[in-house]
Amino acid sequence: MGATHVTVTVRNPADPEKCWEGLFLVDTGATDSLVPGPHLDAIGLKPRGKRVYELADGSEIVMDITVGEIEFMGETVGGTILYGAANAEPLLGVTALESVGIEVDPVSQRLKRLPAVRLKGVR
Repeated sequence: MGATHVTVTVRNPADPEKCWEGLFLVDTGATDSLVPGPHLDAIGLKPRGKRVYELADGSEIVMDITVGEIEFMGETVGGTILYGAANAEPLLGVTALESVGIEVDPVSQRLKRLPAVRLKGVR
């Protein structure tokens, strides 16, 4: 299976002129998105808490989190962003994808827009 990447802009919701753009690995195994911490600091975002995350090997890690605007493929969503190490590869998590109705096509490994955002259980 190949890797899927997409250009993403992360904005400071309190000052939308402050933003950082990078090439993100689309990680459908990750709930939240991850950005190297120095880029978050540069646009004025600050840690707003800590959360425990489970890694692929089953171990746990405590990471700083913040909230920011995540923009990709013409869509914008507010989301939880993890503070990654300075050399970490940026990750776009599944929550951001699903929030705007985009998924990874398992055959082509490309992002595809769904006809509608899924909203189950609401009548």
